[in-house]
Amino acid sequence: MAPRHRHRRTTAVTALAAVALAVPVTVGCGAVEKALDCAQLAVEISNDVDDLQDAVTGAVVDPQQADKILDSLDKDIDKVADRTDNADVGKAVDDLQKAVDNVQKSVDSGKDPDLSPVKDAAGELTNVCSP
Repeated sequence: MAPRHRHRRTTAVTALAAVALAVPVTVGCGAVEKALDCAQLAVEISNDVDDLQDAVTGAVVDPQQADKILDSLDKDIDKVADRTDNADVGKAVDDLQKAVDNVQKSVDSGKDPDLSPVKDAAGELTNVCSP
């Protein structure tokens, strides 16, 4: 599983680097900061999703660990939502929040959560945070 996690992290870090390199010099500092914030938070969310994957796979789901990671995801999602007014980022954040809420409901009810919507939404967030 570790190689797949590294690939997602590498993709997210690459997206962050692309934002830093692709933002034109003529853009104001505020726009650059927002783009970098978005990309940095997308990396954090990607790491949270990897941690969540580790907590809910295997023989036994660790509900306490999953709850802790889900809380971290919620906070990171809120940070992205608070720091951007971009419609595409807003939609990606909404989709990610819905997916995280569904995972939380599954964990709370003792069911095996489906993480694919979370992974898809986190990937979309990374995409929209990249130029």
